[in-house]
Amino acid sequence: MAEKKKGAAKAPQAEAKKAAPKAKPAARTAAAPKAKPVSRKTKRDLSEEDTAQFVRGEGGTVKPAGGATVPVVDASNAHLREVSLHPGVFGAEKNEHLIWEAVKEYRAGGRAGTHMTKNRALVSGTGRKPWRQKGTGRARVGEARNPLWRHGGTVFGPVPRDYSYKIPKKARLAALRSALSQRVNDGALMVVDRFALEGPKTKVLKGILDTLGVKAKTLLVDYRPSEALVLSGRNIPGLKIVDPSQVNIYDVLDCGTVLLSQEGLAKLEERLAP
Repeated sequence: MAEKKKGAAKAPQAEAKKAAPKAKPAARTAAAPKAKPVSRKTKRDLSEEDTAQFVRGEGGTVKPAGGATVPVVDASNAHLREVSLHPGVFGAEKNEHLIWEAVKEYRAGGRAGTHMTKNRALVSGTGRKPWRQKGTGRARVGEARNPLWRHGGTVFGPVPRDYSYKIPKKARLAALRSALSQRVNDGALMVVDRFALEGPKTKVLKGILDTLGVKAKTLLVDYRPSEALVLSGRNIPGLKIVDPSQVNIYDVLDCGTVLLSQEGLAKLEERLAP
């Protein structure tokens, strides 16, 4: 009887639940648009202190002030003006170890690596056993090409290989800046307005170099050197003409004078500016 009463009590409760209407979910309100973050960067006018840290060079290029100045001369060695050198390129501290690493990398890349010796498999000769193993009283031997005999193969001889390797690009550029700064301190850097040659004439270019007082090995840097300049200089001993993009530390240290054109100097600073 008790079980029947419990079942009877549960039945009205279940009917009440079914009859109760389900509450509708509250309508979602439109989310307020997110406010755009306010930029903290504000424009300000440069003060006199800020503008004094930079100077505008030839062609509108802007470089830090405070660098060394060198005279700019023409082909007749007449003084035209003064030009300030980029302190980050031509005012770097001397780093002998970094220079040594960069020179070592450059020279390793120039090695041909074609050395080779013949081992016992490559040397000429028969592979037949000269005599029987036992009974002759002589030392045992397998073939005439073994390394112990004359005309035999070489053991662990050199083989063709590639000696080139790479140091970090930042280290290579820092070494070049250090070498250029050293040349400036030695007074071995000259700036010429431009090298204007009407045609390929070695005698004309040699006369210009003599007028400038250049006698030792010279590295001439000009932006996109003309064909007349290249042809005029290839017969002059000790003269190397390169574009600013081809300047390397070995040529800078190996020459007695670094001769730059005005445009070549600007492009070199653009390439090496830290």
